[in-house]
Amino acid sequence: MDRSQKAESVASLHATFKEVGVVVITRNLGMSVAQSTALRLKVRDAGASYKVAKNRLTRLAAQDTAFEGISDLLTGPTAIATSVDPVAAAKAVVDFAKTNDKIEIVGGSLGSVLLNAEGVKALATMPSLDEMRAKLIGLVQAPATKIAQLATAPAAKLARVFAAYAEKEAA
Repeated sequence: MDRSQKAESVASLHATFKEVGVVVITRNLGMSVAQSTALRLKVRDAGASYKVAKNRLTRLAAQDTAFEGISDLLTGPTAIATSVDPVAAAKAVVDFAKTNDKIEIVGGSLGSVLLNAEGVKALATMPSLDEMRAKLIGLVQAPATKIAQLATAPAAKLARVFAAYAEKEAA
């Protein structure tokens, strides 16, 4: 990798760090190509990205971003998973690590908050951004539905009373 490629790689990673919400650092301990491909597909399906990058270049790219604290985690053969959704990358990597012992979760960062491996696993148990939005919409819609039911209930009762009187008169 020549100097211009390194500069391009640092600029690309820096741009990524500026727009993502979470970074998860993993250590690959002899994963096969098939296992790496399966991990990349799982992470991509979750709406995240997974990249093996040189530690020194990653440290340079993390400067002047919220993820400066991850520099100490970058030792040995590492890779980074990133996502805009604060939970997606962590959830995908933790799910993959449950079925594969050749990947180790080193830690990560949720914005400027540094996470250890247990913190990343705890983050993975939280609902995703889409799930939270769905719950919020459900909570907002529920009272509106109740209000509509309460508003129409007196009219329905009144209609039943008139119908009963009409039946009584007809008989």
